[in-house]
Amino acid sequence: MTRIINLEQIKEICQSIDFGPLIEEGFRAYSADQVVVPPVGEMSFTAPPGDTHIKYGYIKNDDCFVIKIASGFYENPALGLPSNSGLMLVFSQKTGLLQTILLDEGYLTDVRTAVAGRIAAKYLAPAEVEGLGIFGTGIQARLQALELRSLTPCRDLMVWGRNQERLEDYRISLEQEGFSVTTTSAPAAVASACNLIVTATPSAIPLLTADLVRPGTHITAMGSDTPLKQELDPDILARADLVVADSISQCRERGEICKALEAGKLQEQNILELGQIINGRVPGRTTKDQITVADLTGVAVQDIQIAKAVCEGLDGSGEEE
Repeated sequence: MTRIINLEQIKEICQSIDFGPLIEEGFRAYSADQVVVPPVGEMSFTAPPGDTHIKYGYIKNDDCFVIKIASGFYENPALGLPSNSGLMLVFSQKTGLLQTILLDEGYLTDVRTAVAGRIAAKYLAPAEVEGLGIFGTGIQARLQALELRSLTPCRDLMVWGRNQERLEDYRISLEQEGFSVTTTSAPAAVASACNLIVTATPSAIPLLTADLVRPGTHITAMGSDTPLKQELDPDILARADLVVADSISQCRERGEICKALEAGKLQEQNILELGQIINGRVPGRTTKDQITVADLTGVAVQDIQIAKAVCEGLDGSGEEE
């Protein structure tokens, strides 16, 4: 019998799970060719602006496979609605039967995306973080800052945004979490003050240019998850000492790496994969002054790992709807 799990139940289970090691193991398996991930299915909308992704796959010789549907409609906050929504479907890899429907409303996608940002920073960020820079004021921009707390004692945060009201809401929210927050509408201010930067916007034009980025900076770019989005000037990737993809094959078609390849600013042989660094096959950051970029477009193995963990947590608690 298929069980249906609602958001409240999912959040309760998630409180007791550290997803970091599980997502790391997923990246490790992916880069070791132990995961089957077909191309992303997607639909993009313009009126109003939004997109829907269908990501799916399985780990070889595992018990299940997962199909995830996630949507982002970026004018929803003006309507009093969340930007993100979605669900995950968990099937038996042995019988093909649907076992669990996770009605997470996009929550698990938010969590696994934020955890991936923490993992990228773990291997690529400078040892001494002078300032945290966040581009964006939405839920992912908030979660990224919260995830980074476990990696660095730095609590000086500068957030970039276009909307002053949303910037102020972000400032209040993050200061309640122990950060000292400065707001700005100038990308140069973020690049000058911060050497660990996360971009988490749906921008279609570059927000950060190469001339602004100082030596020793790490940038995690995660907003550009469709071919229509872009947050970084391709010259940043040309200048970077390390360019790291969550999935090289996926980043050929979307994300900052895609734009840099199209512009002739980057050669594919110079791209590393995050799982390769986690596996120890290649090094991450090795010197203080390196510029590093992680392009995180979101890989189905993250959804597989987080869905499995929630299902296992439910099995352990005996909870179902």
